[in-house]
Amino acid sequence: MSDYTLYPWQAEPWRALTANIARLPHALLLTGAAGIGKRRFADRLAASLLCESADRAAAPCGVCDGCRWFAAGNHPDYRVLAPQDVDDEPAEDAKPAKKKSSLITVDDIRELGDFVNLTAHRGGARVTVVYPAEAMNTAAANAFLKTLEEPPAGARFILVSHQWRRLLPTIRSRCRIFPLPTPAPELAAQWLAGQGVVNPLLHLAHSGGAPLAALDDASAEWLPYRTRLLDALANPGGLDVIGLAAEFDRAKVEMTLIVDWLQKWVHDLVANAMAGKVRYYPDRSEALARLAPRAAELPRYAERLIDARRLATHPLNARLNIEALLYDYLAALKGAALKGERR
Repeated sequence: MSDYTLYPWQAEPWRALTANIARLPHALLLTGAAGIGKRRFADRLAASLLCESADRAAAPCGVCDGCRWFAAGNHPDYRVLAPQDVDDEPAEDAKPAKKKSSLITVDDIRELGDFVNLTAHRGGARVTVVYPAEAMNTAAANAFLKTLEEPPAGARFILVSHQWRRLLPTIRSRCRIFPLPTPAPELAAQWLAGQGVVNPLLHLAHSGGAPLAALDDASAEWLPYRTRLLDALANPGGLDVIGLAAEFDRAKVEMTLIVDWLQKWVHDLVANAMAGKVRYYPDRSEALARLAPRAAELPRYAERLIDARRLATHPLNARLNIEALLYDYLAALKGAALKGERR
């Protein structure tokens, strides 16, 4: 990483965290929604811990040997522990992973042990960023816990997590938890406009308020497929389940994306039915209001989507899974309509 500039919404959290950087604990857990820049924050902190300037709390100096090595990606006292196929936040550079895996394994932790137990090359800290921390499987988490319990002198750990409650309680208890907030929509929209995004508030809504995710949303290749799905969900009477599933299967649209779009649609339908509110798809407010009276069975369908999300990355038959999810959506709407007719 050669750019230590924080995003505009991170200035105050940075000041709060680094007010006394010398007294930071050996393990820090950065939490918050995906797409708000936690990784850049972690990299800047790592650079500050490795910076050899006296005023490193304000910002890494960028000119000392430590900063130059860090910027070049070859600082001998720095490691990134991450699976290769993790969904990284935009514009966040990391060292290339050595494997193709969605998990951090116990072998990765053993390799890390060889690093943290060495004497620092520069005589200062040895810094490890773990991203995302919830990618550690059970064996890896237990092995990592031992390192946290008895950290070698000078070892510093920065854990970054989108879903920190999935971490072992014993790991969480050995870290200082530092939440990074989702920025105010106005500030995030101003930044997105500066990146050339048209209608930034709409893309922020589609992304749950996360500006980096909204930046991706504005230029994603899959946008036509989300539009196609939302059009179909908005008009259940004409929903061609088999045709739509085949279309998405041919286009290789990721199941994780399809499940995410369905979850957000269901959330908005239920929220509209209960409180007249729409969070993710304000551009679909009219259709959501029209379908809201049929949303009574959708909370149960939402639970089905939670299970589907867990299996979304498994090598299952995508077309059949899409068909099943869409048929279940139609059944939930029909079930609610039938109950309403009986009353």
